[in-house]
Amino acid sequence: MQELGPARPERPPVVMLHGLFIGTLASWYFTAAPVLARERRVLLYDLRGHGKSDRPANGYDVATMAGDLDAILTAVHAAEVDLVGHSYGALVALRFALDRPERVRRLCLVEAPLPPSRFRELEEFAARTPDAMVTALPEGLRAVVVGGGRKAARLLESLDFLATKTSLLSDLGREPDLDDATLGRLRCPVLCVYGDRSSCRAVGERLARVVQGARLEILSGGHFLPLEAPGPLTRTLAEFLDTAPEPRRLDG
Repeated sequence: MQELGPARPERPPVVMLHGLFIGTLASWYFTAAPVLARERRVLLYDLRGHGKSDRPANGYDVATMAGDLDAILTAVHAAEVDLVGHSYGALVALRFALDRPERVRRLCLVEAPLPPSRFRELEEFAARTPDAMVTALPEGLRAVVVGGGRKAARLLESLDFLATKTSLLSDLGREPDLDDATLGRLRCPVLCVYGDRSSCRAVGERLARVVQGARLEILSGGHFLPLEAPGPLTRTLAEFLDTAPEPRRLDG
């Protein structure tokens, strides 16, 4: 886990979760996290099976990963947090906010796919070989993610491990959708950020429609907004997180 920025008792830390396969904590460490850390404590960690985290063969469903997040926040004594998640990391953040509403002050969902089993881009990506996964990345993104040499070799090994030696793909296929009534239980301010060229955009429109008070921002880009549009995304997150907190809803 990486920790950035000053600890301020009056402001909860920001916890940032990355997406699957090519994502690690570096997805945020080299983009939005340093800017947010100028004023806030920011916590980053690798999801299970990614980066330097443990690599179990199973437990890649949203509920188990939300349990991982709960354990990490307990270990660092973070009673309340602002959550930012990209892609599958956004689904983990969403699940945690539904299960532990008292611990989430604000929720930022970047390109959350609902459900992931019907997310065409992820389904097509996961069906490829590791080499083909890298080739399939958007133009300009390959060089950022791979970088050549040992970094490329580590990425290919990680992709092969996740795709062929874990339950990740089967867990994705079994992940259910969240119905509107469940999504409507969210009680914290919610920001939904989606790319104008992403197949997930309709999910953002749905979230903005069924979650009371949710704000939808559409940025220029596809699914990999932290790397495709780091500047606009960082500004959008910073503005939302720095806004004065709203009273929690007690209805429902």
